[in-house]
Amino acid sequence: MSVSILRFKFKASILLSALWILCIPFAMAAEKNTFLKKVKVLVYTKNGKGYVHDNIPNAVKCIQKLGQENGFDTDVSDDPSVFTEANLKQYTLLIFPSTNNDVFDTDGQRLAFRRYIEAGGGFVGLHSVTGTERNWQWFKQMLGGTFARHARNQKFTVKVIDPSHPSVAGLPKVWERKDECYFAKELYPGIKVIMAHDVTSLNSSDPADAEKIKTFSAPFSELYPAVWYQQFDGGNVWITALGHDKENYEDPVFIKHILQGINYVAGQYKKIDYSKAYADSRNTPLRY
Repeated sequence: MSVSILRFKFKASILLSALWILCIPFAMAAEKNTFLKKVKVLVYTKNGKGYVHDNIPNAVKCIQKLGQENGFDTDVSDDPSVFTEANLKQYTLLIFPSTNNDVFDTDGQRLAFRRYIEAGGGFVGLHSVTGTERNWQWFKQMLGGTFARHARNQKFTVKVIDPSHPSVAGLPKVWERKDECYFAKELYPGIKVIMAHDVTSLNSSDPADAEKIKTFSAPFSELYPAVWYQQFDGGNVWITALGHDKENYEDPVFIKHILQGINYVAGQYKKIDYSKAYADSRNTPLRY
């Protein structure tokens, strides 16, 4: 065999190896989204009395498009009558995009929601979801806390503190974005934080605003929870406090963040098994 042919084969081998290495991240990305096949989600958009975010239609369109692109089915409703055991058992997870205040009409609907989680259902909450059902202790524990205040909408940074979590794969380790930095109260100790607001990056030139940020971010100092997850009362929960602006739902990086959060919760799902649900009222004591 001639030297020129050997050189050609050697170069071709190197080229194929390089192409194979380059393809690995894309293959891994495709593998990560396999949890979304044959998944069905309910996007629930009802708000109670009070402030209603104008980003909700944008979030809905974003999630519907993600469903079309990634093979999962999406139902959308603002009707609380959808919360029955018979209806909820068809869903892998529920998504509440920027819901706020009381979103259920009856305690029967609240009980149906709770028993769905106890039966192994999933939950994804976006942005102001921590302002939802502020008078229901179990729901606030499921969320991981309840809304206290947010800093004014501005550019600041969010830091990944758990880079191993799949919902932040490929995201900037230090993510500068225009958003609202949310603070909560009644923080539930079961949450596991993935990303944190860098409180020091907030513009606090106004002394009064600086004092409020200091007050509401306590007892944390420089970093405050922004994205978290938990296994709670039989179900799996993923929350991002990010996503105030309508434009966020057209931002490829933020869309990737939402998709990976949905995919993570879908990946924890086994089946809905109501034999594991034990609550007989919205306030049945939580079993640890």
